[in-house]
Amino acid sequence: MHNNSKYRVITTNKKASYNYFIAETYTAGIVLTGTEIKSLRNGKVSINEAFCTIHNYDVFIRQMFIARYSLANYYNHEEYRVRKLLLQKHEIRKLQNKKIKNYTIIPTEVILTQRGLAKIKISLAKGKKKYDKRQSLKEKDINRKIKTYIHGNS
Repeated sequence: MHNNSKYRVITTNKKASYNYFIAETYTAGIVLTGTEIKSLRNGKVSINEAFCTIHNYDVFIRQMFIARYSLANYYNHEEYRVRKLLLQKHEIRKLQNKKIKNYTIIPTEVILTQRGLAKIKISLAKGKKKYDKRQSLKEKDINRKIKTYIHGNS
């Protein structure tokens, strides 16, 4: 970890901006077991297939993969278990109201804070149609060409 940075990014959901229009982003804590946090610190985590649900004013993340910790014994964790997210009540209410309006809650980043706490950035998102995805690819391609042109001529 760098001395000047407040956190270290463990993993990102690379397909999030391709598949969704992202409206708002929140940072939430994750309730983890001991072997899960150790595995997460080693970078053995994936959120590409994960999504969030709200049940009784609690937010949960499903389909988040955290690999089993190799040095653990009998007390190892289940890789795809449902994990609770920690948010403030007003944030949960806001998420619940938006979820009614056909928004999806997806994880976009897993980070470790300086104090060693695991946090997850979740976003309110709307799914893109096929033509929106093609437009995103065109813009990405144009930006890449501009970058190579600028860096190639300097």
